[in-house]
Amino acid sequence: AALNPWDVMLCVSGTAIACENALVVAIICYSPALRTPMFVLVGSLATADLLAGLGLILNFVFQYVIRSETVSLLTVGFLVASFAASVSSLLAITVDRYLSLYNALTYYSERTVLCIHTMLAGAWGVSLCLGLLPVLGWNCLHDHATCSVVRPLTKSNVTLLSASFFLIFLIMLHLYIEICKIVCRHAHQIALQQHFLTASHYVATKKGVSTLAIILGTFGASWLPFAIYCVVGDPDYPSVYTYATLLPATYNSMINPIIYAYRNQEIQRSMWVLFCGCFQAKVSFRSRSPSDV
Repeated sequence: AALNPWDVMLCVSGTAIACENALVVAIICYSPALRTPMFVLVGSLATADLLAGLGLILNFVFQYVIRSETVSLLTVGFLVASFAASVSSLLAITVDRYLSLYNALTYYSERTVLCIHTMLAGAWGVSLCLGLLPVLGWNCLHDHATCSVVRPLTKSNVTLLSASFFLIFLIMLHLYIEICKIVCRHAHQIALQQHFLTASHYVATKKGVSTLAIILGTFGASWLPFAIYCVVGDPDYPSVYTYATLLPATYNSMINPIIYAYRNQEIQRSMWVLFCGCFQAKVSFRSRSPSDV
């Protein structure tokens, strides 16, 4: 088959995603100090994005090397499960940030660890089930009339995936609004105690709200076009529309390590140790709390 430039770009995107997130997974596994609930969630996100990147690479290889219906279903199911786990991990991180602010006094407890592990088990379990649907028969290989804009997934399958994404996006939007309220309320309480709101408090509050807006805006800008097109698109439309909305969705997995991992100073310190073999004592790092945004 002729080489499709869009497939090449997806493969390149998958390679970048896999490399970025493989480094995050290696750092978290290498550093015993990174065992807190926050880093467990970041590790889950990095693992999901790593698998998604590998899935994009495998999909390209099998599409042009091994053309098989069975392999196509397996790779598509693998991609669905990986991206679903990535989005679910983002939701779990949002819930964790909300709980770390709402229940700050009881956050560091065994109950929190159990809650995190339960959330991750549920997220990965649901993602695995979604990935198995095409393999178990929810596909359009033998009934092309039921095909969606993402072959071989059916229209009902992508509708379910899109509806799940919209629900997760709305939950994240609600939680981030609540986080902004808590942050602003804390700043106001500090101002009342000190009888005035200092410039540093104002800047910190504005920075926190801006960071939350960037996180949610990046997530929405990456996935919303593809999710909407899956619902309103028709399989008879040119495939370039599917590629043009799917490619930005993959960028979210490329941006996630930057937002959730590489900005964290504990991970930065672990990178110094991992790559340099030693840590310069004169370089100071501030340990970030789970509620840092």
